[in-house]
Amino acid sequence: MTDNQVRVRFAPSPTGKLHVGGARTAIYNWAYARATGGKFILRIEDTDPTRSTEENTQIIVRALRWLGLDWDEGPEVGGPYGPYKQTERMDTYKAALEKLKAEGKVYPCFCTKEELDAKRKAAEEAGKKYTGYDRTCRNIDPAEAQRRIDAGEPHVWRLKVPLDHAPIEFDDAVYGHMKFPGEVMDDLILVRSDGSPTYNFAVVCDDTNMHITHVIRGDDHLSNTPRQILIYEALGYPVPTFAHLSMILGPDKKKLSKRHGATSVEEFRDQGYLPDTMVNFLALLGWSLDGETTLISREQLCKEFSLDRVTKKDAIFDQTKLDWMNGEYIQRMGAAAWVDYAKPWLVQAGATENDIDERHDWYEKIYPIICERLQRFDEIPAKLGYLFWGPEVHLDPASVKKVLLKANARADEAIQACRKVLADESIEWKCDPLQDACRALCEPMDLKPGKLFQPLRVAVCGNRVSPPLFESIELLPRKDVLARIDETYRRVFTDHEFDA
Repeated sequence: MTDNQVRVRFAPSPTGKLHVGGARTAIYNWAYARATGGKFILRIEDTDPTRSTEENTQIIVRALRWLGLDWDEGPEVGGPYGPYKQTERMDTYKAALEKLKAEGKVYPCFCTKEELDAKRKAAEEAGKKYTGYDRTCRNIDPAEAQRRIDAGEPHVWRLKVPLDHAPIEFDDAVYGHMKFPGEVMDDLILVRSDGSPTYNFAVVCDDTNMHITHVIRGDDHLSNTPRQILIYEALGYPVPTFAHLSMILGPDKKKLSKRHGATSVEEFRDQGYLPDTMVNFLALLGWSLDGETTLISREQLCKEFSLDRVTKKDAIFDQTKLDWMNGEYIQRMGAAAWVDYAKPWLVQAGATENDIDERHDWYEKIYPIICERLQRFDEIPAKLGYLFWGPEVHLDPASVKKVLLKANARADEAIQACRKVLADESIEWKCDPLQDACRALCEPMDLKPGKLFQPLRVAVCGNRVSPPLFESIELLPRKDVLARIDETYRRVFTDHEFDA
């Protein structure tokens, strides 16, 4: 590592799925590392024994992999400053505590939770503001303290914050100059009674030992920063540059949550959003290239990302914009890539994986007729299911009534006339000749193209709304198309299945 190399980290707690706020933080760290030629480190902060699980760790890792965020050091990769899970780094926290003990910068506190709660309650009842721990144990004679420790009395270790500490100041890369009064900082706990480190202590130790130069994280950690700076100072460690990111809000300007829809990366993946879309969209929730450019490739992001263009204004999660953006990426991905990515949803529509693999070129022909009509891949089953019905047709009752049974529509004549054309094997089974031959029926039948083609669309695709009709017909076997027309005619005009 060079002395000036940027080193950033994404440090999730494996207590649940990776949500969009965390994903954006990961993207910013990753992009900043790539833009500066630095290193992106993944660290798992799994010291919460009641909520942290290996399963959640794997969920987070899979989500980051799906987003295409590769880390230079961390789980599954290794690196020179591992291990990269906090539960495997307990010796480093113990060593840091011993250093502080030797320098007289910490002290044992024997106050119980009940005693502290009682003091808080008494202050509130007296109408006073509770200002934190009152340093009851700070001046206990060291020999007496050691005697109580040796006797097995439960205790925590607190940082001995200098009583005359000046205001704690730092320059945040997003929020600018920040200043916190030193006198309001109580002697925070570094190590709990069970020997486990608190969040602030572990983070400082980890970021120092991993040579982190920039801490880019959500602004919910802004209040932790002055406390962490006190720990850096006590340990004699260099303080990194901080950059705190604003919140992501729903359209109602409230914190993004389940009530706004999907919030985890997994959910967006399963709904059929592309990873490139999510990286692009989330990157723009608080950062911009030039205030105008909307579609930004990950290559451009990795080249142009900078902290000086990150705004402290809360970002609004715009679902409509996300859908539009995903549609744009679908239109740019190309047929072969589309088939490969769409496979799970094509199977839901009625295809089989073997058929997709064996007839990849046929599935690629679907792409031009659907790519401009698709915003999410989970729309595929509803939009393309008709391609996999074989000789059967699944008629939409509303379309039947609106198109085939509409008064004076002559829909029965239209589909019978078109059937005759489609049955003519002298006409090449291609979109243009089939469409031209059917269009030629309009003048002698005195029907406009819409009046002719809409009934045919319902008879073949089951619905009055579908991808382009004759492009679809070309993809289907002639015998299946004719069988669908016959079934439609029988059910609607002979058996009167849909009559009111």
